[in-house]
Amino acid sequence: MPLPKPPTKRASLLEPSAFAATLAVSKPAPAPSPAGKASPKTASKRAAAALPPALPPVASAAPAAQPSARKPVSAPAPAARAQTVANPAQPPAPTSPQPKPAAKSKPASKARSASKPKLFVLDTNVLMHDPMSLFRFEEHDIYLPMITLEELDGHKKGMTEVARNVRQVSRDLDALAASLQQHTLEEMAQGLPLDGTGHREAGGKLFFQTQLLDTPLPQGLPQGKADNQILGVVQALKTQQPDREVVLVSKDINMRIKARALGLAAEDYRNDKTLEDSDLLYTGVQALPADFWERHGKTMESWQQGGLTYYRISGPLVPSLLVNEFVYLEAPGAAPLYAKVTEITGKTAVLRTLKDYGHQKNAVWGVTARNREQNFALNLLMDPDCDFITLTGTAGTGKTLMTLAAGLSQVLDERRYSEIIVTRVTVPVGEDIGFLPGTEEEKMSPWMGALDDNLEVLARGDSSAGEWGRAATNDLVRSKIKIKSLNFMRGRTFLNKFVIIDEAQNLTPKQMKTLITRAGPGTKIVCLGNLAQIDTPYLTEGSSGLTFAVDRFKGWAHSGHITLARGERSRLADFASEVL
Repeated sequence: MPLPKPPTKRASLLEPSAFAATLAVSKPAPAPSPAGKASPKTASKRAAAALPPALPPVASAAPAAQPSARKPVSAPAPAARAQTVANPAQPPAPTSPQPKPAAKSKPASKARSASKPKLFVLDTNVLMHDPMSLFRFEEHDIYLPMITLEELDGHKKGMTEVARNVRQVSRDLDALAASLQQHTLEEMAQGLPLDGTGHREAGGKLFFQTQLLDTPLPQGLPQGKADNQILGVVQALKTQQPDREVVLVSKDINMRIKARALGLAAEDYRNDKTLEDSDLLYTGVQALPADFWERHGKTMESWQQGGLTYYRISGPLVPSLLVNEFVYLEAPGAAPLYAKVTEITGKTAVLRTLKDYGHQKNAVWGVTARNREQNFALNLLMDPDCDFITLTGTAGTGKTLMTLAAGLSQVLDERRYSEIIVTRVTVPVGEDIGFLPGTEEEKMSPWMGALDDNLEVLARGDSSAGEWGRAATNDLVRSKIKIKSLNFMRGRTFLNKFVIIDEAQNLTPKQMKTLITRAGPGTKIVCLGNLAQIDTPYLTEGSSGLTFAVDRFKGWAHSGHITLARGERSRLADFASEVL
């Protein structure tokens, strides 16, 4: 049965019959009270529910408008009704049963202790590693020992990445300290809100060590060492605040081991990791189920355009697909299907068949695909709509060779790009041999041995040109390839360039962002790397800039990624990759 009609005038009171009708219909089961009337709390809720939402509260009407009408219903005055609706926790009337306060006091205290934010004590290396780590602990609080500030002050000079991070941390701390009103010890002891500088994601407070915390450590630990002083601070905080969880956050493994040996909670700083497990990294390839045609064939649409076949599918597979992801179906006795997802609209997806670069007639600068993943990679490299491509794989999978061949084909044959720019991180595998003489390109040439090896392979492909022809080709190819250092990339803009970033697994996420944002109109960037060969200290497979780029760019309409799984260098290299 519908509710009674709302009043036609603004701020007018309901009739007494409306209260009675509402109560009689909505609550027929319980027996009425001896007086035959509803409780004041129930009547007030029904009155509030019957009001239209657009009208102002009835409490704005005169309380004495209908005194005789409110008395038989035993309802409170309009102002009292509005107060009851706004504060449901208030006891409605003395006649209603009162809940026992002791029954709720114990669970409430437990809930408060469980919801109390943690206190994270940051080691110096965390701030050096990520200057934004101050604002990445959500609602929890942060404590900085005084020795941490002393160590930061000792690493602020220089042009290294660590020195820049330290200076950024110092600026953030200065901005937070400037938000104090009276600049007193009492105000500092209450903590500085971390969202005071505009970082809304940080809901906790920052605490500085403002007094000496004297907690004895085991005799075997040297008292003057900075790491042991921080451990002493954590021990003292744990003693002072037993009802709160105090956790040490450090990138130093030995520091965490010593903390756990002393019975202190210690964790690694994991916010810099894009993925906890590198096996979960997006591969760019998905195998179709064997019953793909049976489950998606009834609603499938197909057409041909430009020599390629398009399929529009709708079914349970669509939510798991991403734009520019490659799919394949290889069934015995049937023609294989190799396609790329070109469009996802709602519950439908469009698949487009691929160009077969495994055939000699479609060779790219003399290079043909030898396996399925290489064919997928060449389709991405030769696609003018893909501006950012990442290729990962073990040694010998053909990453550099295919990328160079695609770049030379589009620079010299198709004139799509003006030149090729190659760069890489100069991290030595063994001991450093010192400074290198010469210009920028001469200094970078020892690091580009892989480039020279692949250019030699590409130059051998044209056997009909003769010795002079191959020499002229080599000179022309060299003139179109520029080798640049990462140290001079900031502030540059590449126009119509084919940029190759080799050994990209050694880049940090910040360096990767610096390089990708150099791209101007008409530029394609290709990142190559092997996540199993990271040489940069403090970088792992989960925190590498290459992993960061693959995870953030997946699904974008102008980017693609392929993980090359099969090596094609030689049988010796393939066997060594498996057993060594």
